[in-house]
Amino acid sequence: MYKVFVNDKPLFLTSTVEKETDFQLFLLESIDIEQLISKIFNNRIEKAFLYHPDEKAALKLLKERIQVAKAGGGLVYNKWGEVLFILRNGKWDLPKGGIEKNEDIEDTAMREVEEETGVSGLKITRKLQKTYHVFKRNGTYRLKITHWYEMKTNYDGTLIGQAEEGIEKVAWLKPAQIKDALKNSYENIKLLFEEEGSVKQI
Repeated sequence: MYKVFVNDKPLFLTSTVEKETDFQLFLLESIDIEQLISKIFNNRIEKAFLYHPDEKAALKLLKERIQVAKAGGGLVYNKWGEVLFILRNGKWDLPKGGIEKNEDIEDTAMREVEEETGVSGLKITRKLQKTYHVFKRNGTYRLKITHWYEMKTNYDGTLIGQAEEGIEKVAWLKPAQIKDALKNSYENIKLLFEEEGSVKQI
């Protein structure tokens, strides 16, 4: 099952027909996707399931119906086991950003971490799950697919938030602090963490 967030509300792509309880079920083949997303965006639907017999085909179909923006991001650990967070628009987030022309997604992820936080000497240690969320730009809905990577660094210099990206603060957070930060974060970011602050491997 794929989980796509629209305005931090879940839209599930599923191949199982479940009885509607606290959600609404729609058929992906026949639904007006823009209209559905608009309703979720405007808080008229809290939770929705999109049914298609083949989950992978469902994702492909969704990508055909809504413009895709590809991004890369990092879940970065320092030598003390702290995780690199940014505070943007009043919420804790992880550094990430859009891919540039002819760029490998791994390079995107490392470049964005460095640009948004000032942290260098990054090394990718493993690939994490992708996250999906819908955002609106210039009146158009887009599906952002973010490729996440676990990274390590020995960098212990100054942290510099990229002001033009609206980053108010950059901080290394200890495992105990992460739990609190996630209370004021996005659902996609929470997906990357288990309760004890380690990363889910998919």
